[in-house]
Amino acid sequence: MYKHLKLYITKKAYVLAPETGSNLTVHRDTGALELTETIPSASEQESTLNVYGLLGFIQLFAGDYMMTITKREQIGTIQGKAIYRVGGFQILPLAQDTSRLSEEQKSQEQTFVNLLESHLKNNTFYFSYDYDLTQSIQRQAQFSSEKLAEPLYKRADERFFWNRFVATKLIDAAFDTSSFILPVMQGFVELDQCKINGKNFAWGLITRRSRHRPGTRYFSRGIDAQGHVSNFVETEQVVLYDGESTSQQVVGEVELSFVQTRGSIPVYWAQVINLKYTPRLWIGETRKSLAAARAHFDEQIRIYGPQILVNLINKKGYELPMGQAYARTVEQLNDPRLYYTHFDFHSECSKMRWHRIQLLVDQLKDKLNEQGYTYYDTADKSLKKTQTSVVRSNCMDCLDRTNVVQSTLARYVLTQQLRELGILEANQKVEDQEEFMNSYRNVWADNADGVSCVYSGTGALKTDFTRTGNRTKAGALKDLQNSITRYVKNNFLDGSRQDSFDLFLGKYHLEHDAHGPFASSKPLRVRVVPYILLFALFMLFLNLIRPNYSGFKSYTSYFLLLLFWVSVLISGVRFAIKHGDEFVQWPRLVKLPPTDDISETGFTEKGNMSPPEITKEELPAL
Repeated sequence: MYKHLKLYITKKAYVLAPETGSNLTVHRDTGALELTETIPSASEQESTLNVYGLLGFIQLFAGDYMMTITKREQIGTIQGKAIYRVGGFQILPLAQDTSRLSEEQKSQEQTFVNLLESHLKNNTFYFSYDYDLTQSIQRQAQFSSEKLAEPLYKRADERFFWNRFVATKLIDAAFDTSSFILPVMQGFVELDQCKINGKNFAWGLITRRSRHRPGTRYFSRGIDAQGHVSNFVETEQVVLYDGESTSQQVVGEVELSFVQTRGSIPVYWAQVINLKYTPRLWIGETRKSLAAARAHFDEQIRIYGPQILVNLINKKGYELPMGQAYARTVEQLNDPRLYYTHFDFHSECSKMRWHRIQLLVDQLKDKLNEQGYTYYDTADKSLKKTQTSVVRSNCMDCLDRTNVVQSTLARYVLTQQLRELGILEANQKVEDQEEFMNSYRNVWADNADGVSCVYSGTGALKTDFTRTGNRTKAGALKDLQNSITRYVKNNFLDGSRQDSFDLFLGKYHLEHDAHGPFASSKPLRVRVVPYILLFALFMLFLNLIRPNYSGFKSYTSYFLLLLFWVSVLISGVRFAIKHGDEFVQWPRLVKLPPTDDISETGFTEKGNMSPPEITKEELPAL
């Protein structure tokens, strides 16, 4: 892999020149790729740019756009191989003449570019030139010598190869471009140098988000026909140790890892946002849903082994039907490789009794001890231990409760790992090491925020417990703030965020939509209501703060004026709630949800999720 490229920009081409090796020339008029040995002369160069990686290309109305990494931040090393976070990027258009485009196409072109920019700015991306971040330590250790000899992008796990779609132009080139194809992972990576009992080791997390069924909280739920679930995340806890070495920088002569997964409940379901704080829940349990669940678990078992399914949603109220649907699905699959347990997190840990999470750990101890963890000796390249199964956790969003439980299970396993390495004594536990636990809790809390921001739009809830080991009132207030922010973003901003996922990951193809998707607008009555509400709110406050502004002399007239503006506000809010689905910002590139996925939930043929009445016979789970 080329670790540093010089980009020469001319009127005719973009030339990416490595320090050694052939240059990649991108012809701006045709978009064709070519390997060349020369760089443009100084007189031809319009500008130059330092580039640390090529994300790929995407085609819009005017032609291709090239996306490059222009800044990188090293965050650690594994096996002496540097791991980077993307610190900056640039999107470069190949076309210079856009006169052939209509004004509408030019406007929509800019909207597409804005979506790409927001996607790259608002997500965190990681890469390495010589370490495969998309594969766990165990999977890499099990690769054959032939597999290891392949270029990095061919070895990458396609689920976590985030820029796989935009790299298609490079992958499909008629000549070898493997040195320019850089697999980039979306998720979270943090590695800390630690010391316990005078022994140095490195510890950290690598969280990988799947590019299948991607998106935002309410526009991506459940499962699809291929068995892909929303918000599927693999988190690998790694320990690197160099034995009795006194070096402060741990290379990783011995590597230990423990992998967990999370993902949406694998049935067809959705929550229809319509401005209400708690959206209406829709569940479609059919033979098709069961087949999708089977496809999902077949893939999970093939990759990870038997599944320990930990369901953390409530056993009462709003979430009850989801728990019932999940349990029925597992029961109907009747697969001995699936072990299902339902731990009502909110009930068990109510009134800040967070120590009761230990009940779940105690319940799963035998399963955790049986599944083990990875122990890889890099010196003689021997896999001394393997992890034979995986814990798959979920709550409704697979964010907050899930992360708390995952960090607790990982802590239990970490104690076993550090004891085996001799870092901990036989009678010691990780939680007794105060200095290390400060690092441990904060990394897991940062991981929670990293996963949550992409899916829900805010940091995770309950991170005060993850960071400190205690639930606090300040943490509860922070959760309230995040919940309100989530409500606003999920209803009014997530349509565009979902579009950015669908565009970058190739779920939407412009060639099938020659006129673009942004032409339609909301009805006038919907567009004016927010302005009326803002004006009424302004006038109400103005008259409250400055009573003389109204000009009325009598208290009765002044009071009636206030009642008028209050009535306007109430009427506007009632109208918005009644027609809530028209005020929500829906995705415009890919219609959601597909009606053939949730056939029993009453979605309209247009896919606009307007909620009709449903009888008990039609939806017995509710």
